[in-house]
Amino acid sequence: MKVGFIGLGIMGKPMAKNLVNAGVDLVVSDLNEAAVKELCDAGAASGTYAEIGETCGVIITILPNGAIVQGVLFGEGGVMTNIKEGTVICDMSSVTPVESKTCFTKCAEKGVGFLDSPVSGGEPGAINGTLALMVGGEQKDFDAMKPYFEILGSSALLIGESGSGSVTKLANQVIVNNTIAVVSEAFVLAVKAGADPVKVYEAIRGGLAGSAVLDAKIPMIVERNFVPGGKISINHKDIKNVINTAHEIDVPVPFTAQLFEIMQALKVGGHMNDDHGGIVQYFEQLADVEVKKVN
Repeated sequence: MKVGFIGLGIMGKPMAKNLVNAGVDLVVSDLNEAAVKELCDAGAASGTYAEIGETCGVIITILPNGAIVQGVLFGEGGVMTNIKEGTVICDMSSVTPVESKTCFTKCAEKGVGFLDSPVSGGEPGAINGTLALMVGGEQKDFDAMKPYFEILGSSALLIGESGSGSVTKLANQVIVNNTIAVVSEAFVLAVKAGADPVKVYEAIRGGLAGSAVLDAKIPMIVERNFVPGGKISINHKDIKNVINTAHEIDVPVPFTAQLFEIMQALKVGGHMNDDHGGIVQYFEQLADVEVKKVN
């Protein structure tokens, strides 16, 4: 069976390569022609959105936002143009639960399955095939995707009905990005007080303050390495989705609202293409100090 893959960005390109390397008959599409060529050189074929919809039994999308997802699926010349009943679409983009449910409903009208399955693990997880996949939708569609989930990630869990995967990703982003901000604030304090940040990290990482976020981001920060695995711009979008969703259901999110304003300040400062470990730069500017290795 042919599998379609639309979206060859930081996450999508290595994910698509893993599918090709596993022997999947893959048809890819992206606005970035160089990325498409790279996948074709690796063994994939290229196709338009409509061609992918017509020829592929499973279609994976991972795109910047919900509006783009809906345009690719339902717009003129989109995936749904000549799609066959029984096809399964799995959207791995980070979007709102409302957007996922809208896609589910429109797909169901044509007898097409739809899963919202955002991922966590960043670029390293995409490259290594160790992503965590959080899925919303119907069991039969989840079962159809299992062989591909096993290639792309180390875990995949059906959370519940349509939109549940997107809700889970919003919760994930609240925890990850607020943790980065708190870690940043703590290490700026330590450095301003005269401590070596590497030794502070080594001292606390084995205790209750230890976390996957701490282990992933402090080594990058002290090396001043903000090459993105997960851009601030993408996380900024996700945090905006958190706030909008929370407001719709009357859930106060005071810490996350403050985090959004921190990201807004980083946007003004030109840091949106930095890795989200670059959130530390906001706190560094406030304290006039840098968290870096001691020479």
